[in-house]
Amino acid sequence: MKKHPIWNHLPTLYLITPDPGDEKHADRFLDQLEKSLLTGIRLVQFRAKRLEHETYKKLAIKVTACCKQYNATVLLNADPELVNELDADGVHLDGTRLAAYQQRPLESSKVISAACHSLDQLKKAEMLGVDLVTLSPVLHTTSHPEAEPLGWENFLQLTKKTKLPVYALGGMNAQLLSCAQENGAFGVAGINAFWQG
Repeated sequence: MKKHPIWNHLPTLYLITPDPGDEKHADRFLDQLEKSLLTGIRLVQFRAKRLEHETYKKLAIKVTACCKQYNATVLLNADPELVNELDADGVHLDGTRLAAYQQRPLESSKVISAACHSLDQLKKAEMLGVDLVTLSPVLHTTSHPEAEPLGWENFLQLTKKTKLPVYALGGMNAQLLSCAQENGAFGVAGINAFWQG
């Protein structure tokens, strides 16, 4: 099975979309997504935990089309089945889905990202054959203020124990890319830093 074209050039910046609100805000959300893509973002995770399944699906179709227009890879933070249905590029597995699967849920032509917070989760991601992971939170973050940050030292120790491309997440921005890479990251992921709101 052919690998996804992302492997010819894996982007170092990874945008995780903020919650789009409800269906009424879809046009504004898509406008902001397009503005973000215009800055050069080429890897996007469409995350909308509060939307009903059908509403998520409708918006995911538009998000996928918008990303394809800019040759950006779009990963759905949703059931992997939806990826094939909507012809998205891949899926992002949250902690619950990562724990639930015992084998890779999509073919190698699709990209799989996974959320990791510990060595156990990194090892599980490797076992499933995922393509890249986010490791968080590295620093204090406004989206999860209660979460205890790893700090760069712990982050580095964890990245040394995996061969997967790791994206630092939590308090990140493009200016921290070189610092993240010095500590074993492939790239940085974030919401606020890369979203043109």
